[in-house]
This record gives sequence, C-alpha cells and structure tokens, in this order.
Amino acid sequence: MLIDDEPHIADVVVYMLEEHGFKVLTAADGEEGLILFTDKQPSLVLLDLNLPKKSGMEVFSEMKTLSPGTPIIMLTCRVEEPDRVLGLEMGADDYVTKPFSVRELAARVKVVLRRASQTRDPGFIEHGPLKIAEDTFSLTFHGEQIKATRAEFGLIKTLASYPARVFSRDALIREIYNDEHPVTDRTIDACVKRVRKKLLGIECSVDPIETVYGVGYKLNQELMEQEQ
Repeated sequence: MLIDDEPHIADVVVYMLEEHGFKVLTAADGEEGLILFTDKQPSLVLLDLNLPKKSGMEVFSEMKTLSPGTPIIMLTCRVEEPDRVLGLEMGADDYVTKPFSVRELAARVKVVLRRASQTRDPGFIEHGPLKIAEDTFSLTFHGEQIKATRAEFGLIKTLASYPARVFSRDALIREIYNDEHPVTDRTIDACVKRVRKKLLGIECSVDPIETVYGVGYKLNQELMEQEQ
C-alpha cells in the first residue's frame, strides 16, 4: 500500500511496482490510509511522512500498534531528517529520501518483503552477502565463515535484524550484553571496530557498519546491492 498525497509521485510509483508484479493500493491522506490499512491488511506499506489530515508519524505509530509485524518503508524529504531518525528508532524497516529512483524503491520493497518472510525463521537472517544462523552460531560473509566472539555475533545479529534502524550505543549495550556486567560506550566502539575489520578483510568495497554521527550505528544499506 502506498500512502502519498502527491498524485504525480503516486502514479509513477504505482506503475513501476505493478510492472514488477505487485498489486498496489493507494491512499492520499493519513486518515484514508489507516482505514485502508485496517480493512485490507497489506503486506507492506510505503508511507510518506508529510501527509494531510493525519501526519505520517501518527499513522506510523497507529499502524505499528495495529499490526507490529507489517513492514513499513518511510518516504521522506531531506528536511524531515529528525522524523526519519525517530521512525527508524521506533521500528521502521527502511526509508527512501525524495527525490528517489523508482527502480531503487522497487528493489527495496522486494528486499524488505523477503526479510519479513524470513522472520518466520527467527534463527536465520540474511542481508545481501551477510548470513547469520543463530542456532548454529554461524556467520558468513560472501560465503566465507567468520569466527566471532559472542559479543561480535550479537552486534552483527542485532544490526542485521533491523537493518534500517540506527542503534544508539546504549541500545546496543542492552541488546548484546543484557546488563550482565558494566559496559561502556568504548566497549561498543571497540566491538564495532573488530567486526568491521573481519568483514572488510573478506570484502572491502563497502563499509558494512555505517556510523551515524551523534546517534549510533546501523547496517550499511549498500550491502543489499552486493552479490550474495
């Protein structure tokens, strides 16, 4: 489902997604979008943040309450960066900044839908060339096995589980160490550095972990474009 109040953008997006085999529902404002979302229960939502009648962030919050598992990709303008960061922290699955390539958007839709289907097997995560099997404590990158400590495995698993989300250092401490013992921000930074070194030792064209200055860390979305 696409919720966007700009008809010229909506028409192009719908055409391109239908060319890729998707059936697309559309809504032009937040209130209509929520009604359609509740009635039709779409597999994925493309949500513009700047909407009439009900803001995109309000719609996002209500959708996550109604159906936490439905993936949502946010469509944002560059000036809406604070909302974008907030949305990612709240659990948005990805974001695309306007103006955007519709072909890239279609590719991101496919990736997010594939990732959502993988949640049925929570022990296995795949993101581009990165594959994680929690049950066997297995981590591979471009087909090569990587030896990782428990903290390193926990870091990459956390980032790959929500690849569009920016994790603060405090959030990573909670996810990885579970308050077992005192851990500082420097511990997280050192762990990120070690994981980067191991992954870049296999393939160095893209830094796998992106630093979002002033916020924290996230998985680099460019990994999706690499060969698996």
